[in-house]
Amino acid sequence: MNIIIPMAGMGKRMRPHTLTTPKPLIPIAGKPMVHRIVEDIINTTDQKIEEIAFIISRAFGEEAEKNLIAVATKFGAIGKIFYQDTPLGTAHAILCASECLKGNVFIAFADTLFKAAFSIDTNKDAIIWTQKVEDPSSFGVVKINDEGLITEFIEKPKDFVSDLAIIGVYYFKDGENLKQELQYLLDHDIKIKGEYQITDAMENMKQKGVQFYSGNVEEWLDCGNKDATLYTLERVLEIKKASESLQHSSAIIENSTIIQPCFIGENVQVINSIIGPHSSLEANSKVTNSIVQNSIVGEHSNLKSIIICKSLLGNYVNCQAKPEELSLGDYSFTS
Repeated sequence: MNIIIPMAGMGKRMRPHTLTTPKPLIPIAGKPMVHRIVEDIINTTDQKIEEIAFIISRAFGEEAEKNLIAVATKFGAIGKIFYQDTPLGTAHAILCASECLKGNVFIAFADTLFKAAFSIDTNKDAIIWTQKVEDPSSFGVVKINDEGLITEFIEKPKDFVSDLAIIGVYYFKDGENLKQELQYLLDHDIKIKGEYQITDAMENMKQKGVQFYSGNVEEWLDCGNKDATLYTLERVLEIKKASESLQHSSAIIENSTIIQPCFIGENVQVINSIIGPHSSLEANSKVTNSIVQNSIVGEHSNLKSIIICKSLLGNYVNCQAKPEELSLGDYSFTS
C-alpha cells in the first residue's frame, strides 16, 4: 500500500509559526503532526507500506524535506517528495504524486488527525471517512444508503443535503483508476470555483460502478489554527497517555509538579515550576519559576518567571513576561 499526504498549504492561519516551520511539522506531543498522521494510518492496516508521498510547496525548504523523508524511513517505507506549485484543488494536489497512484492507496490531507478504531477492508473498492458536522456548507459531504454505500458526493453545498462531512481521509483499492479519473478532470478543465476537486473524480468513478463506502472515525482533530492545535494536543495526550511514554528519561524535574497528561521531551529542564495539564515541552527547553498550562513550548526555548495558558511558543523562544495568552514564533523573545 502507498500513502499520499497532500500538504502544500502554507498554513497562514498558524502564523507566525508557519513562517519558519511548515504546519505539518509543528510538534504534537513530541512528534510532528505529519508523523502522527502516518502513524495513525499504519495502525489501521496490516499491509506493508511501500511508499509515502509528501506533496509540498517548494518554499518548505531542504530541511523540511529531509525531515519528511525521515518520517517515511522510520516506518520502513520509501519517502518521496512532490511539489504543488499552484494551489488548484484537492484533485490537482493528489495528482502531483501520480507515480505513487498504484495498487492500494491511502490518502490523508495533512491538517487532519483522527482517532480510529477501524481496520481498512482492502476488499472494498473505496472507503471515504466522514463525520457529522453542524455546518456542512464548508465541506464536501456525502449521502449514503442503508448499506453504508455512498450515493452522492456534494462539494460545499449551499443548501442542506447531508451533515456527513468528508474529513480528507480516503482509501482506494485501484490507485491507477483514481489517477485516470483525476487526469480526466484536468484534461477537460472540470472545476468547481476554480479548483479541481476529488469529489468530481469520485462521482465519475461511482457512475462507472465503483462502490464507495462511508467509514466513521471516533474523533476528528483539526490543526488549522492555534486554538485548534492546542485542543488537538489535549486530545492526543489523553488518547496516547496509556500507550506512549510521554516523559523522556533525560528530563530533569526539580522541585516541580507535573499535572498529567503532559509531554516532557529530551533534555528538558523544569525547575521550581508547575507544568500542565495538557502541556508539551519539546526537546532542550527549560522552564524555571513558572506555570505552564494547556500550551506547547518549542525546542530550545527558555521560560523564566512567567505564567502562560493556552499558548503556542515556537523554537528558541526566550520569554519572561506577565501572565497572558501567547503565540510566539521561532526565535522570539520577551522581557
